[in-house]
Amino acid sequence: MSWLADIHEDCILGLDLLSQWGAQVDVSRARLHLGAESVRLWFTQDPNKKTHKSNQGNRHNQVTACDPHAPDCLPSATAAAAAIKELAARCGQSLGAEQKEQLNHLLLEYVDIFAARDEDCTRTSLVQHHINTGDADPIRLRPHRLPLAKRQAAEDCIRTMAANGIIEPSDSPWTAPVVMVRKKDGGWRPCVDYRRLNAVTRKDSYPLPRIDDALDYVAGSQWFSSLDLRSGYWQVELAREDRAKTAFSIGQGLWQFTVMPFGLCNAPATFERLMERVLRNIPRSRCVVYLDDLLVHAQDFDTALDNLKEVFSAIRGAGLRLNPTKCCFMARETHFLGHVVSSEGVSTDPAKVTAVKEWPQPANLNELRSFLGLASYYRKFIRNFATVAAPLHQLTRKGRRFNWTGDCTEAFQHLKAALTQAPVLAYPDPGQPFILDTDASGVGVGAVLAQPGEGGERVVAFYSCSLKKPEQNYCVTRRELLAVVLAVKHFRTYLLGTRFTLRTDHASLTWLLNFRQPEGQVARWIEVLQEYDFSIHHRPGQRHANADALSRRPCLLEECRYCRRQEEQNQGTAVTVAAAVTLPQVHGDGAELFSQEHVQEAQEADQVLAETRKWVKAGQRPDWSAVSAGDPELKTLHSQWGNLELHNGVLYRRWRARGPGRDRLQLLVPTSLQNEVLHWVHGAAGAGHFGNTKTVKRLRARFYWPGCRQAAELHVHCCDLCTAHKGPTQQSRAPLQQYLVGAPMERVGVDVLGPFPLTESGNRYVLVAMDYFTKWLEAYAVPDQSATTTAKYLVEGMFTRFGVPNELHSDQGRNFESRLFAEVCKRLGVRKTRTTPLHPQSDGLVERFNRTLATQLATLTSTHQRDWDQHLPLVLWAYRTAVQVSSQCTPALLMFGRELRTPVDLVFGAAPEPEITGGLELDYVRQLKDRLGEVHRLAVEAQREAGVKQKRVYDTRAHGPVFGQGDRVWVYCPVRKRGLSPKLMSHWQGPGEILEQISEVVYRVRLPGQGRRVVLHKDRLAPYHPLAPTAQADEDSSVTAVDIEQDNGGQGDAASTARPTRTRRQPVWLRDYVQ
Repeated sequence: MSWLADIHEDCILGLDLLSQWGAQVDVSRARLHLGAESVRLWFTQDPNKKTHKSNQGNRHNQVTACDPHAPDCLPSATAAAAAIKELAARCGQSLGAEQKEQLNHLLLEYVDIFAARDEDCTRTSLVQHHINTGDADPIRLRPHRLPLAKRQAAEDCIRTMAANGIIEPSDSPWTAPVVMVRKKDGGWRPCVDYRRLNAVTRKDSYPLPRIDDALDYVAGSQWFSSLDLRSGYWQVELAREDRAKTAFSIGQGLWQFTVMPFGLCNAPATFERLMERVLRNIPRSRCVVYLDDLLVHAQDFDTALDNLKEVFSAIRGAGLRLNPTKCCFMARETHFLGHVVSSEGVSTDPAKVTAVKEWPQPANLNELRSFLGLASYYRKFIRNFATVAAPLHQLTRKGRRFNWTGDCTEAFQHLKAALTQAPVLAYPDPGQPFILDTDASGVGVGAVLAQPGEGGERVVAFYSCSLKKPEQNYCVTRRELLAVVLAVKHFRTYLLGTRFTLRTDHASLTWLLNFRQPEGQVARWIEVLQEYDFSIHHRPGQRHANADALSRRPCLLEECRYCRRQEEQNQGTAVTVAAAVTLPQVHGDGAELFSQEHVQEAQEADQVLAETRKWVKAGQRPDWSAVSAGDPELKTLHSQWGNLELHNGVLYRRWRARGPGRDRLQLLVPTSLQNEVLHWVHGAAGAGHFGNTKTVKRLRARFYWPGCRQAAELHVHCCDLCTAHKGPTQQSRAPLQQYLVGAPMERVGVDVLGPFPLTESGNRYVLVAMDYFTKWLEAYAVPDQSATTTAKYLVEGMFTRFGVPNELHSDQGRNFESRLFAEVCKRLGVRKTRTTPLHPQSDGLVERFNRTLATQLATLTSTHQRDWDQHLPLVLWAYRTAVQVSSQCTPALLMFGRELRTPVDLVFGAAPEPEITGGLELDYVRQLKDRLGEVHRLAVEAQREAGVKQKRVYDTRAHGPVFGQGDRVWVYCPVRKRGLSPKLMSHWQGPGEILEQISEVVYRVRLPGQGRRVVLHKDRLAPYHPLAPTAQADEDSSVTAVDIEQDNGGQGDAASTARPTRTRRQPVWLRDYVQ
């Protein structure tokens, strides 16, 4: 029996005992923590327990009492001691006796930071979790009905969590359902579905560390210790004002969390903030942390032990508890974040690899995504992962049907084999140079980052990326350069600020990065690479197997003319590309593109100019008889003898313009450089892609060769960029194709007009349907243009009143090409036809009425434009009673055999109808039928005459060649892309290939790029004219008298011929070609 003194102040008794046990008293939660044990504090009103009054009012203090007969309330280190003993035995298997003793001593010293049970965990006071939902209303969801097998497990979990203070009863207006999830040990864990709560929660942007960055800090370490917190989230207190938002129910009662639960969107950010605050004084070179996983590492045992002690001390100071069953101390290799880290490097987790190896073939999209998610986590261990997995990724695209093919099986098995045989990746060593190998294929790019080490190169990481559809259309050279850019960006952390080696099996990259004046996309890519310091080494494909090169040559001319031109240009310059070229050296050189020595060598290699140089150098002009039978260009230069000059060994032609001081020296361009010169005066960045006049003037200001005008005009005519943006100069216009009908509802054309402003009735579009023979019009105001709406209004509005048409003609809108619309036509026996893409003239009847309808509605609608659907019936009434030019009848007369009464008839009276004799209905029907027959006959004749006249007028403007199979053509494709201006896009693509001629005006064409086959109208095609291999024009046109006279300005020496000499003067309209 013990007696209590008459104490009037708050106090804690037994301080010496509590100090001896290292106790922590948590008054707010009524818990007493003694080492690894947690004891609940009980407040009792038992009269046997003595209660005292204080001197301050009626406030009562209660003495904390422990029932001496309740064993659960006594501090017992049995569970913790057993866990520590088992942990020390497990970790000491590979340690020496002295090392094992040091580890045991450390664990016993910090036994209080381990918790063998969830109820032994404490709450840290460093952070609290808040749930900021702003002014969102409470979300109340009905609880899920649990199966009987899970209901008892859920009730047991709730009871245990309530006893441990994890949850408490709630009266919150918020509530969320619970899902039971099976744990690894076979038990059940309740998971609250907080998706609706997360949707209204303001997100915390505190960043999580990158896993690859965390692994990089382990480089050079030999000893590893992995630490795992015991129910880490439950060691973070939940702010009292936000506890009601976590309320949940399993169908019996309402509970809310007192600690941070799993499933909240901001929980990872809060926990990462806590751990970085706990370890803020410990650098990552000693301990890396990712949420509740910690990895302590060092190069030797003593340092590792000191680092571990420092981490233990920080955890004790924060009031956190570790899980002894998931910790591993002083190991040569250990598991961390799904990887196995060791002194050799990083490898995949064998447990995960086993799961992949036993993974069955996916049977649906969800199973495939689960497999790809696990495989992608280890993609840095797999060479060319994106290329290998491309068939599987294609199945996950939106709108794609799940169709498992042989390619998918091959990719699936390849990934499984690659994961089970994944290599051990080396840690990056800042003291060693990096080697980057890149490669590109038709579907993806890949790269290998390596460093030299003992026994050869060691791989640091693999990288791969799938190509987007536009990128797949790049030529081989551009894809190879793209692979370099993407790989350098991905490994920027390792490569920026250090010199590295770029190896490629694509020889063109050695000159591609040596462009003097790169343009467009290539210029932007080279600008990105200028930030790095590297050397380029070309390695033949046989030795480049680690990047698995798919191409070992530059792209062909038809694949990428720009790259081909740049390659030829680079090969002709005086700049020598060494085997290894650094980027600063490439862009630091300001030499001219064509040096004097290079031009001189090119002139000497040209047969015509070499002969001319001999004349000028010797100062002797040969007789005309010696050259009259020779090359036409040589004869042209012979006639201009007085204007030819040599300067520094280079042959020029003096052009004598009118006026003093207007003479210019024109470089005589050899045949091998004419194409380059034409590119720089027309297609280069500063040339402007101008037309014939400006291009010729720019050319003549600096250069000359016989026939240069014709060559320049041909170059402009064949320039792909000019044609793509400006359109071809020779566009096709096919003859008019007619479709003659002879009865009502034989052919009906349909179209959708809009969108218009939304009306009060909810309508935005107009569905238009017109009978080709009678011109009878139906138009319906509809809320949308979906296939369901379109089919519904046509069937219920037109077909049920006038009958089903034989043929229904429309454009290629999605609503008319849908499965639903096709099924409706099939069941009704309607033949469905369509126009060719982007050729509305094929449905010109309806398209022309759309303009009329829009004009009529504009004259009737109000200023706010929200009542246009109310005026639609009046417009139809007016059109149906108007005489059509083609038939000379009104649509109503041709459809019903009588005229409709109009407002004019109401005012002035209706005109008398032709008398139909006979009093019987049968007589009326017979005479009405005869009348309709006569009207239809007259209408057919009138339509035929109108059609002949219309075709005769239209065909006078028809032109263009007839394309044959295999012909190359330009294709008009006015594609619009979001975020891009249509005025800055090219609307012509080429060259496409004619596959077959379907009709007189319709062709099947293979589009450039991926080779998609489409059916197009002739009006959308134009002949394709490729650039000639050289810029030289035809020989016959290069030596004309007009060309000579224009070039010399009328001052050249005439050739001595047998014909009488005549005075030649330059025409006035040619005198201003150089100003």
